Amino acid sequence: MASSAHNLQTLPTLHGVTAAPPPTPATQPNRLSTSDAADALSRLLHRLPPTLSLPTRLSPPTTSPPSVSFSQDNPNFLKDITSSSSQLGFFQLTNHHLPSQLAVSAEIESLSLLNLPPDQKQETFSKIWPLSFEYDHEDGNGDGDAESFCFDSSCSTESTSQSLSSLKEFALALEKVGLEVVEALSCAVGFENPLREGGNKFCSLMWISEGVAGNKPGFSGRFYPYIIALHYQIRCRKYLLLADSGWVSVSPQVDSVLVTVGDIAQVWSNGKLKKVRGRPMAVSVDGESTRCISMSLLLTLPTESTVSTLLPGTTTTTSSSSTDDHGQDNNVKDYNNDDDDDEKEAEDNKKNKLFSSFSFEDYAWRVYHERLPFKDPLDRFRIISKFI
Repeated sequence: MASSAHNLQTLPTLHGVTAAPPPTPATQPNRLSTSDAADALSRLLHRLPPTLSLPTRLSPPTTSPPSVSFSQDNPNFLKDITSSSSQLGFFQLTNHHLPSQLAVSAEIESLSLLNLPPDQKQETFSKIWPLSFEYDHEDGNGDGDAESFCFDSSCSTESTSQSLSSLKEFALALEKVGLEVVEALSCAVGFENPLREGGNKFCSLMWISEGVAGNKPGFSGRFYPYIIALHYQIRCRKYLLLADSGWVSVSPQVDSVLVTVGDIAQVWSNGKLKKVRGRPMAVSVDGESTRCISMSLLLTLPTESTVSTLLPGTTTTTSSSSTDDHGQDNNVKDYNNDDDDDEKEAEDNKKNKLFSSFSFEDYAWRVYHERLPFKDPLDRFRIISKFI
């Protein structure tokens, strides 16, 4: 037995020399006491990074939007409006000659609409989309109920008991300013202004909603595509904007007009103008005595419109181009009938165009009914050039 036990303990190696087997754990010397081991473990745990918890919403810092004087005496008007629109997508107009008392009267009439009983609200407003009363029990952010009204520039209702004369006058005054801003942008950037002819080339929507609670990014009410939107600043108040660069909190000057550039203007300018997605959301502060009402005029398009790039050098010859009696395309410049130049221009146009044309009605319907429009809805119409 002793000999057998000795044979188990002395195993041959590769070189024929016997070596003892590794010791069992029971025979290992105890180099650390229990307290020393606990201290070592504690030091190791303290070296580990703490558990990180990110807030669900970050409040962006509040800034003042760039100021642009609307006075005819301002020699830098076109330069200022172009710089702000191409870099940020928003600015504030001063010296616009809109009477502040008219804005206050329009706000009072808007409050009277919001104070109506729910059933009377449904009966008062048109059911023709997008002219309607909207009520969302949850606005998608857990911040409570969200109500909004949408009128055309006439501010007419189904009820004869509601007099909205101040709101109508206010909407028409904002529309006039908006048309001048679009004309200035088209001249400064260099795209054709379809609204210059007037008539049925555009429409205006007055959107009224109550502000969101707290200084947090979020949406209140529905989106609707527009060229530009205008918001009169009656009192000191913050707005949340979803710009191309992300969420922005702005506080315009009292009696200024906050102007935001929309998705339609961005397509018209072939991406030269930045945009703000949706209407700016007025922010109500906890403990504020006055209700936070937002009145936004959206300068937009009729539903039957087609949206396409209007910047010269980006429009390609299509079947919708106008032709004369001889079949000559009137939208193509005459380069002394040089076919080579025409072909080169057409090729350059295709390379430079950033957006494909699309139906405004289809686009507006999609944007309006999208509940969480965090993704840019224009992405589906962007052209990825093979030449890039």
